[in-house]
Amino acid sequence: MKIYKPTTPSRQNMTGIDYRKLLSGHRPHKKLVSGGKRRAGRNAFGRITMRHQGGGHKRRFRDVDFSYNKHDIPARVISVEYDPHRTGFVGLVVYADGEKRYVLLPQSVKVGDSFLVSEKAEVKPANRLPLGKIPVGAFVYNVSFRPNGAAALARSAGNYAEIIGQDAGYTLLKLPSTEVRKVISTAWACVGAVSNEENYLVRIGKAGRSRWMGIRPTVRGTAMNPVDHPHGGGEGKQPRGRKREVNVYGKQTGKGQKTRRPKKYSNVFIVSRRQVGKRSAGTP
Repeated sequence: MKIYKPTTPSRQNMTGIDYRKLLSGHRPHKKLVSGGKRRAGRNAFGRITMRHQGGGHKRRFRDVDFSYNKHDIPARVISVEYDPHRTGFVGLVVYADGEKRYVLLPQSVKVGDSFLVSEKAEVKPANRLPLGKIPVGAFVYNVSFRPNGAAALARSAGNYAEIIGQDAGYTLLKLPSTEVRKVISTAWACVGAVSNEENYLVRIGKAGRSRWMGIRPTVRGTAMNPVDHPHGGGEGKQPRGRKREVNVYGKQTGKGQKTRRPKKYSNVFIVSRRQVGKRSAGTP
């Protein structure tokens, strides 16, 4: 971690990642980088669908490969780079046939290391193989839901899913949220945990740094008027007047409330629900 000299009040509590020690210093590969307009939490009609987003530093999009559809062709990592759109580090890899792609890197993988996407691959960090061929107790990331699907689970910095069992064609995964879920054993996953595991220790320190990241201010519901929020109104500081905490749309949120739909399609795959309102397994 990088700790700054306390030259200002905000600097006293600010921390960051020392990227000089973790990245290879290579510039982004132009053929896999593109620009584009950021939506800032708005849909195609321009209406806000995700609050507290907007502004921020200009970013370029890295075309990261989550499909991993080049089987049985070894690849070598030629750079470790920062991606402004995600918390984990990405690496530029070159396959034996000469093609270059960006992939999400696991911990302990550095420039010069190789990996393989194959059913016969060795169980070591960065290698990708079917869940049914990975032993119980191993950590995996970039987990897909379907045999030929793209990686969808455990993709954030430092995250991983733990394999805790194999049962009747399904693999039992303990996810970072503490949820235990069944995934078909023919789905694929990468061995290891996502890089940049110290990301959760970063303290932003000041409001301006949040704005650089594209995060707009959040106003408490109790500070609003009744027309603006269900918690608003009253003379002075008032309790919310409701049994459960809700968001601006009146939906339950946070503090131990269950927000999952009772009849969601994936309920049959959940063995154990996540511990609501507590710290996730991926953070100490």
